[in-house]
Amino acid sequence: MAAVLPARVSPSLAQLPLAFARRRVLMVGDLVADHYIYGQTDRVSREAPVLIVRHESSEVKLGGGANVAANVRALSGQVTVVGVLGADEMGRALRKLFEEAGIELRAVSARGVETETKTRILAGGVSTTRQQMLRLDRGQRAPLPPKLRRLLVRRVEEAARDVDVVVVSDYGAGVVGEELRESLRRLAADGLPVCVDSRYGLSSFTGVTVCKPNEPELQALVGRPLHTEAELVEAGHEVVRRMGCRALLVTRGRHGMALFDAEGGVDMIPVHGARDAVDVTGAGDTVIAAFSLGLAAGGGFGGAARLANVAGSLAVQKLGTATVSRSELLGELRGKR
Repeated sequence: MAAVLPARVSPSLAQLPLAFARRRVLMVGDLVADHYIYGQTDRVSREAPVLIVRHESSEVKLGGGANVAANVRALSGQVTVVGVLGADEMGRALRKLFEEAGIELRAVSARGVETETKTRILAGGVSTTRQQMLRLDRGQRAPLPPKLRRLLVRRVEEAARDVDVVVVSDYGAGVVGEELRESLRRLAADGLPVCVDSRYGLSSFTGVTVCKPNEPELQALVGRPLHTEAELVEAGHEVVRRMGCRALLVTRGRHGMALFDAEGGVDMIPVHGARDAVDVTGAGDTVIAAFSLGLAAGGGFGGAARLANVAGSLAVQKLGTATVSRSELLGELRGKR
């Protein structure tokens, strides 16, 4: 087993974000509207044993793969997005947010396709912190029509001609089907880095450049619990061989990350900083965005992973779906936070 490296922020690592503005990222995947409804509650309904929420405000944020793209842009990278949006209220809201963020959108749509939406109701009393009471999910339930799937592949292959790295964000909403996965394998085989974060279907992304599971997803891939670091290392190498990828980045929460490569190397990266996590929502999106930019900027798998480790530590300090800016990342790398 390769030597385990200590945590460090090297001067060269702190230089990587300076090149982000010249790097071009293609984000492919599930575009989600994170819809928040805020309200106040002070009594229980007489109709049923539920709290009554008085509506105060609402907002829509870029979620899922859209949040990955927002993080790339916040880190100053150039980003093009390919995915599916409905011709509905949430689809229009996301299109506007993409435009405001300076993100190039090449979404496909068709009659009857619904935008993937997660509506969260957060409420509290007059002097209390709002708590999430309910989440309502809406979206495409039937498989995408064949014509739409073929159009997605064409959009990806066209956009891939002008980028430095491809990021795939698969939240299980059905956008990344087998035709698209085969196209991504071809891109990776031709030398374009393809980094995949898939919540439920990572095992189907064989032949890509980098896979990014979290530790429970790694356990699911190998079909057994991982109680010790030795078991984790064995599982990581097993998945690299099985997936045929060049690197595997495993996020481990408060234990940091583990990076495996196809040559049998492993880099156990301790968590960055000593602050406890405030909210892990969307932190994985920040990690894959920072990793892909670090890779495109020439940091290699190791440098990109350590950069992503720092960016993830900043993301978990923020409430809800959030992004990390390049200035925040640079400040943390230079010890100026």
